[in-house]
Amino acid sequence: MNDVTPDRQLSAARRWSMLGLGVLAQAAGAVFSNAPAFLIPTLTTQTGMSLPQAGLIAAAPTVGFLFTLFAWGIVVDRIGERRVLAIGLTATALAAAAAATSSSYVALGIFLLLGGMAASSANAASGRVVVGWFPAHRRGFAMGVRQMALPLGVAVAALTIPGLAAAHGIGWALAVPAAICAVAALACLLFVIDPPRPSRAAAAEQGLLDNPYRDQAVLWRIHGVSMLLVVPQYLVWTFALVWLMTDRHWSAASAGILITLTQLLGAAGRIAAGFWSDRVGSRMGPLRQVAAAAAVAMFALAVTDWLDSPVSVALLVVASVITVADNGLAFTAVAEISGPYWSGRALGAQNTSQYLAASLVPPVFGAVIAALGFPAAFALAALCPVVAVPLVPADHPPQA
Repeated sequence: MNDVTPDRQLSAARRWSMLGLGVLAQAAGAVFSNAPAFLIPTLTTQTGMSLPQAGLIAAAPTVGFLFTLFAWGIVVDRIGERRVLAIGLTATALAAAAAATSSSYVALGIFLLLGGMAASSANAASGRVVVGWFPAHRRGFAMGVRQMALPLGVAVAALTIPGLAAAHGIGWALAVPAAICAVAALACLLFVIDPPRPSRAAAAEQGLLDNPYRDQAVLWRIHGVSMLLVVPQYLVWTFALVWLMTDRHWSAASAGILITLTQLLGAAGRIAAGFWSDRVGSRMGPLRQVAAAAAVAMFALAVTDWLDSPVSVALLVVASVITVADNGLAFTAVAEISGPYWSGRALGAQNTSQYLAASLVPPVFGAVIAALGFPAAFALAALCPVVAVPLVPADHPPQA
């Protein structure tokens, strides 16, 4: 099933190259899945769509993720990471190309949905590549690097999609994720090496084949916490561009540059959070503190926006960084607790729970913003990390 035997070790350089490929795969999927959010200004100004309708288009890839995340996790556990990444990203590139050439908004939504179903392959598989090749005392940092792929993907989308869509149309804008996913698929096919794991007989003796969801609630609690924490994250990601342009009266180009900067800072924040968890030997302690900080940041953003203060722009940057810092911590903990024969499914469940919550954010908060304004939406999202803080479990011994 794997390309190497369990006792064979990669060189340090090759291990880091596996991490780089994992980042590329995840970032490619993130460019595709987040690109529609940056089409919202074009959809609302050039087509007459309402904000909730455009939010539905933006949510299509995320809904697609929900249908296939767990299924991709099962496939990863069966056939390995390299083939899943190559197949999934190739299908994503084809779906993006079809969306770019679609002739109706119904077809656009369908192809974005199908692309999301394919792009979810990168979530479980790229995480397994990283967890499988790094020891526990470096895994938090390595997973933080891997998790920076998501804000990097958003940054690429923010830097390219709004300008291309405004100047040349939606088709040219969607050509960007199509090309990136095609390159990532080829790179994974040629260079990814599946990480080693014990034989099934040895794993059975060590209890690694046992269902980690049975007789314990720790994974369920992590999934629940992540669902709550993804709400402010996706609110900021989805509507920051619209907020800057409509409430702060920024140009599309200036707003795109600021969002790109916030995503790069968010990527650095994920790395810092992972390094922090390695140093303190805990994933859940830092996760609890990040959740508390996210609540404070979102409430502060709501208040300053309500007061029409220019400080709100700076707080948007702060909130964008803090609200993404939890992902790597939770993702690493899930992979460690579930072990090498369950991590594909567990990471699939982790991402499914997150994307279930995330898929509701564009239409629900689009309606909230339309009815009550941005300050109310920011304040409502701030309640989610408040609820999450007491739900964070104690640390659990890793199996991976």
